[in-house]
Amino acid sequence: MQEGFVVWFTGLSASGKTTLAKSVEAELLARGLPYIQRLDGDVVRQDLTRDLGFSKEDRDENIHRVTFVAELLSKNGVATTCSFISPYRKARANARARCHNFIEVYTYCPLETLIERDPKGLYAKALAGEITGFTGIDDPYEEPENPDIIVHTDKETVAESTEVILRHLEQQGLIPPARRSAKAAQASRREAV
Repeated sequence: MQEGFVVWFTGLSASGKTTLAKSVEAELLARGLPYIQRLDGDVVRQDLTRDLGFSKEDRDENIHRVTFVAELLSKNGVATTCSFISPYRKARANARARCHNFIEVYTYCPLETLIERDPKGLYAKALAGEITGFTGIDDPYEEPENPDIIVHTDKETVAESTEVILRHLEQQGLIPPARRSAKAAQASRREAV
């Protein structure tokens, strides 16, 4: 039976959490993992937590509910990816304590780069005062103190960051190693000789 785990992506808006979660999910599917679930902040807020706003209490409740779902999935053999800003350390620590095989991935990207990227125009609105309580501008983001993985999404490609995450999952024994093509295996054998 498959070992359940949670890969929890945390970072500021537009730092690449969802993009990486989708990339990791595709790789897990390609490796034949039978049970995979992706929980995403934007999607979850449409259904599971649509009654919540963006106060600290509501953000904590949002992560509390997601943690409950991730805990159930991971303890029942599901590979689960969670992509949430999850700005508060205490809420992330609670998720770590409750979820089976929890791996925290910090998607680091400098604020200046995120403001330049701004795919949804949210940073521009926050800086103009059109929206308030925006994480990283006028609401805090508590950086992870000891994340299991840090990816630098301003310097790494999606493929490079995905590979860092997959390698960690392999080292933890949570996923099988990638099947290498016969050509790659043959080249590797020649190098060993």
